[in-house]
Amino acid sequence: MLFKPGENERLYYTVTEVAELLNVNASLLRFWEKEFDIINPKRNKKGTRFYTAADIEKIRMIHRLVKEQGFTLQGARDKMKARQDHQIDHNAEVLSKLRHVREVLIKIENSI
Repeated sequence: MLFKPGENERLYYTVTEVAELLNVNASLLRFWEKEFDIINPKRNKKGTRFYTAADIEKIRMIHRLVKEQGFTLQGARDKMKARQDHQIDHNAEVLSKLRHVREVLIKIENSI
């Protein structure tokens, strides 16, 4: 089973399925979970890990940075932190623009 976004998408995937998807060992995923606090799979009472699509995207980014682009673990953490900070700034900007659009729409509605 390989995860393909939008195609029979499930809520949760096992560590084995995610490992197969990225062609890595499950032990590497468990190691990255300890090294990167952004990876937080849900666990059942037995301790089995279940990853969401969002978790998988974070893991893909780590894989890309470490395995494909040659970043160290610290370098990958720094890059992801910078990306997260940028995303927060971007979200604030989008929110501000949406508030402005809302104000304009309310003015238009009130003038009709």
